Amino acid sequence: MTLLNKLFKTKDKKEKKPVAEEKKEPSFAKATEGKEKKVEAPKKRVVLESKILISSHTTEKALMDQKLNHYVFKISPTANKIMIANEVKKNYDVKVIKVNIVNIPKKARRVGKTKGFRAGYKKAIVTLAPGQTIEMAK
Repeated sequence: MTLLNKLFKTKDKKEKKPVAEEKKEPSFAKATEGKEKKVEAPKKRVVLESKILISSHTTEKALMDQKLNHYVFKISPTANKIMIANEVKKNYDVKVIKVNIVNIPKKARRVGKTKGFRAGYKKAIVTLAPGQTIEMAK
């Protein structure tokens, strides 16, 4: 029928315009329609706000190195030394002297007949200026 309508189309008939659909509001926003307060979506729990520093790496060796002003972090696989130093300065307000990076490879693991791998990761050892410390969550 659409072909016939196009052939016999007259100027008197107006085309129907599609009605714009209303945007759906999230359920948490509907509860506060009459109120002026702005409601934010619930946030996921994140260890650090940074995408470069994933978490602090707490082991016996890492805790012993804190006495020497060496702090260990698990980091993003794409991070480099400059990015890490800038992120530590921004998050903790300390002066970074040196950054060392270590790639920890994946390790083969076996449970019964099933073979698999434990994921590898990348970690950074950050050396701070003398007299400066970072409060690590325990």
